[in-house]
Amino acid sequence: MENLELFKYIAGRLGRSLISLVLILIIVFLLMRLLPVEGYFGDRSDKLSDQTKQMILKDLGLLDPVYKQVYNYFKNIITKFDFGNSISYYVGKPVWSIIAPKISYSLKFGVASLVLSLIFGVSLGILMTMYKGKLPDTIGNGYVLFINAVPAAVYYLFIQFLFTKLLNIGMIFDENNPVTWILPTISMSLGGTASYAMWVRRYMVDQINQDYVKLAKAKGLNNYAVMTKHILRNAFVPMAQNLPASILFTISGSLYIESLYSIPGTGGLLVNAIKVQDNNLVQALVLMYAVISVIGMLLGDILMAVCDPRIKLYSEGGVR
Repeated sequence: MENLELFKYIAGRLGRSLISLVLILIIVFLLMRLLPVEGYFGDRSDKLSDQTKQMILKDLGLLDPVYKQVYNYFKNIITKFDFGNSISYYVGKPVWSIIAPKISYSLKFGVASLVLSLIFGVSLGILMTMYKGKLPDTIGNGYVLFINAVPAAVYYLFIQFLFTKLLNIGMIFDENNPVTWILPTISMSLGGTASYAMWVRRYMVDQINQDYVKLAKAKGLNNYAVMTKHILRNAFVPMAQNLPASILFTISGSLYIESLYSIPGTGGLLVNAIKVQDNNLVQALVLMYAVISVIGMLLGDILMAVCDPRIKLYSEGGVR
């Protein structure tokens, strides 16, 4: 019975996720269609006649009614996995062939930064709780406040300019030089680290005076053992819900950092595609990031339900 309820819960969440993806893609599609059509002609705009421009727009299907454009776009994705061809970035080249080689770079940086966020965020949260009101807690709270208050672009630039000089390395990413991977990865992990630290501290402080903690201390366990074996284990349940935030921090960070360090990943590609108004490329990249974000939120919900059997999947009003 419980497995059936879990299956229904996951199916319901998956259905909502698919609807969210469709809506996101439609909104982005419509917004891109509001941009001036001159972007479709690139540098040739001033040289082309009005008749030639109309022929180009017709070939791209941009003179069709909007509902038909949306229908054709979804049809091509579902039936052919075809996102169209690049309009201005690599003219005529299939969009997916442009994106595919760049995914590995973004994936490596994304996974590495998430691992760092989890390790350092949880460790910092435990340290802040153990020394609540003391210097480590003050420093930790200052770090969390700084990350949330200061625009990311400011400390990204600060890290790049300061530490490239201290480490005596170039400011541009070099695939063959592992040292150049360090600063981008650390920069991308800063937001997630602050988020995890804040969550861990908040939850552990709330649990310190609970009966099961007092019982563990009464049995003779030291403070560190109580923190890690009892309180922290329970803290992972609400932290599962924080997974989407970490993924979103990583995505938003990659968009700027990949451009900042000239990393040939999808984040920098999206920035460049927007600059040259390559609608097909932008739509494909936005869809990819939306999928990652929605999957993150879906995993957060599922992990919450799996990790804590006390969570009621269904109420009298239906799905949670």
